[in-house]
Parts: sequence; structure tokens; C-alpha cells
Amino acid sequence: MVVIGLDSLSPDLLFERFKPDMPNTRALMEEGRWGVLRTCHPPITIPAWAVMFTGMDPGSLGLYGIHHRSPGSYFGIYVPTPKNIRHPPIWSHLSAEGKRVAVVGVPPAYPPPAVNGIATGDFLTPDGAADAVFPSGMQKELEKALGEKLMFDVLFRQEDRATTLDGIVKLSRQRWTLAREIYKRGPWELFAVHDIGPDRIHHAFLKFFDPSHPRYSKGNQFEQSVHSYYRMIDEEIGKLLKMLDPKTAVLVVSDHGTQAMQGCFAINEWLVRNGYLSLKGKPRRGASLEKSEVDWSRSRVWATGGYYSRINFNVRGREPLGIVSPQDVDKLTEELRERLGAVKKPNGELLGVKLLKPQEIYREVVGDAPDLMAYFGDVSWRAAGTMGHESLFLEENDTGPDDAVHGWEGVYLLRNPSMGRKGKGPEQKLIDVAPTLLALMGRKPMPHMQGKVIGDWLGGSD
Repeated sequence: MVVIGLDSLSPDLLFERFKPDMPNTRALMEEGRWGVLRTCHPPITIPAWAVMFTGMDPGSLGLYGIHHRSPGSYFGIYVPTPKNIRHPPIWSHLSAEGKRVAVVGVPPAYPPPAVNGIATGDFLTPDGAADAVFPSGMQKELEKALGEKLMFDVLFRQEDRATTLDGIVKLSRQRWTLAREIYKRGPWELFAVHDIGPDRIHHAFLKFFDPSHPRYSKGNQFEQSVHSYYRMIDEEIGKLLKMLDPKTAVLVVSDHGTQAMQGCFAINEWLVRNGYLSLKGKPRRGASLEKSEVDWSRSRVWATGGYYSRINFNVRGREPLGIVSPQDVDKLTEELRERLGAVKKPNGELLGVKLLKPQEIYREVVGDAPDLMAYFGDVSWRAAGTMGHESLFLEENDTGPDDAVHGWEGVYLLRNPSMGRKGKGPEQKLIDVAPTLLALMGRKPMPHMQGKVIGDWLGGSD
């Protein structure tokens, strides 16, 4: 089983817009089953890949994003590692059975997990890390084979787009060269490779090629850059496909989709203006909450920026300077739902604010979950955590140039020699991938998995 993970790919881009110039992907579509893969809450790289390979929802995994609030802290954060995942991914189960697996950068993967085979770090791996590959010693061996140090990410929120483009192309080309080098060291029961490059190209260049983007400008110098990048990715995938045995099943997947960022909604600025968050003095324009003087004795709510906003209550007995009674949390939640629900965009239309309690959407909630998860404009608007802005609505990301946000619709494309069904298939769910992969490999799903086997992928009914 070979799984090709392409971060942030949307159905409209892979199956429509760039399909004519992606012959290898097009051949997989003609030979296999493809369609929409609905992502999880929240639609973010972490936890989405973990959900995909464990068959468990983010609440059960204790993964709510790339950054988690440290317990008992207002601003302390930590980045999740494989050790934070409350349920093991399928390569751990296969390794325990003595099956050889290779996991190339599937998040979260730093430090890389111990497997019966080879595992490498993901995009969160620190630059220059010497422990980015399991087993120990394999990193030097792989770098010698590649003739260069391993890359794991690239600076993509910067104004120098030419440098950004060169970095993303180099990052992806090395990832696929590395994947093929590791594949040669098989045989593998499961081989999974992840490329963060598509996500980075969307964030840095969506407004340059997408006519529907609010800041699109026809005829710009980067208009064909993403098109060329997709052709390159298809070529790299084709090189890997040529190495496979005809009996090997191939699954191409993305963790979520991508869409144009309409702008940012300054959630903490809104909280300040509406009396939920109190500051000692007027903040400078673009001031972060961490670097501002917050009067916690008068603050009931604070939030973070990001693809969605994590809203937290200053609860008495939980936070160091908490003032909100635990009994008032539900009332405060409903008050925020009503007031934020009435927020209008500059054009007079409702922003469309959705506030979710983790307990409402997950089977269980473990780890360090926010009190509320806030989506703005169905995640087409990013959350800005900074304050001091003249308007609640910003055209650009407050953490650096960014053209894209995430979408709910990812992709799947399965070529399985034993599957009779071909062509476009029904929409499937991210959480169902793990049990289905085990079924495709002739194994029963783990009893604890929340996801279900996708019968359509096996040739039966869902």
C-alpha cells in the first residue's frame, strides 16, 4: 500500500483546473476511484493527518491545531509531537505485527516515531536537527545519498515571492527524491509520503493565479507559477509510480482543501471593543495580546488568531487570575454566539460566525482544548489575534503575507488493482481512511477506531 499525501489539495484544482497538464495523476483517475474527502474539525494540517491515519477524531486524539495552550497559562504554548497523539496511527499497529513500514514526513512527526522501518520528521522539524530520521544513523546515510541536508519547510509568509517560489520547488523536489530513495530500501507493507509544498504554494501564490481571489491581478509575473508547480509535482509522482509493482495499491489524499482568504477578522479587537477583554492602555496598531498589558481582573474572554480562533474564558479556579464563575460559562457562550452572530462585514452582509464547543463535535475531549472554536465566514476569513486596528476587518494576514485559508473539501484518488469500480465516487470522510487502509491490506480495523471502512473503496457498498 502506497499513500501519497499532498497537503491542502482541493478537488477543483486536482480534478479540474490542472488535470490536463498532469498526465500521471490523470492516468490514476482513469484507472481508479476519486472524489471529495471531507476533512475534520478544525480543517488544519495538525490534527487532520493524525485523524486520517488513526481513524479517531481530534478530541479523542487531543489535537486541536499546531499550537496548544499550556494548562494554567494565558500565553504559554506547546507544539504537539507524535507522543501527544492519544491513539497510535496504523504504522504503529503494523510495526507491532512485524511488518515493515516507511513514513516520510507525515505530521505530526517530530521527533520521528519509532517504527519497524524508516520514519522522517515533518514540517515542524527544527532547521539543522540531527535527529530527524528514525532509526538513528539513517539521516546521515540518506543525506549522503541525496548529496544535501534534509529540508522540512520553507519561509512562505514573506514579500519576496521569487525566493519563496524557489524554496517551495526545492523543498518538494527533495521530498520526492527522498521518498524514492527510501522506497528503494523496501519492500514495505505500507509506504506513506507527505509533501507540505502544495500547502505552501497556495498560501504564497493563490492570489496570483486564482481569478476569484479578491486581490487577483491578471497578467502578473507569477500567474503561471502554481500551474508549473502542479506539473512538477505530477512528474515527481510519476517517477515514484514507475517504481511500484503492478499489484501495489496507490492512494493519493489531501488533509483539507484550500480557498482564497477573504481577509482577517480581528477577534481580540472585537472583544476589547465589546467589553470582554480589558487592556491597561490603548494598544499600538498590530499589537499582539502577549505583548500588551491585559487587565485580567476585568477580562472574561481572550482569543488567538489563526485559521480558526481558539476562544478561552478566564475561569475562576482554572486560570491564574480567573474571574468567570464556572457556572456562568454556558451563559457567556450563548451571549457570544448571539453578539458575534450579528457581526457584519464592511459590505453589510453577516460575517457568519460559528462558535463550537469541542464537547459538541467530538466523542470525547482530552488534552488542552479551547473553550470555543470560532469559524469566520465558514473559515474563508482568517482570525487575527492582534489589536489596535482601525477596522475589525483586515485585507491581509496580520502575521505575514498570506493568500489562502483552508477548505473543508480535500481529495482522494485510489488505484487498487483488485477494485472493479472506477471513475468519480461519492464524498468520503477523512476519519474513515485508517480503517479502510487496514481493510485494503487484509486486516480488520482496530476496535477503538471511530472511522468506518469505506465499502466503495473495497468494491462493495458504503
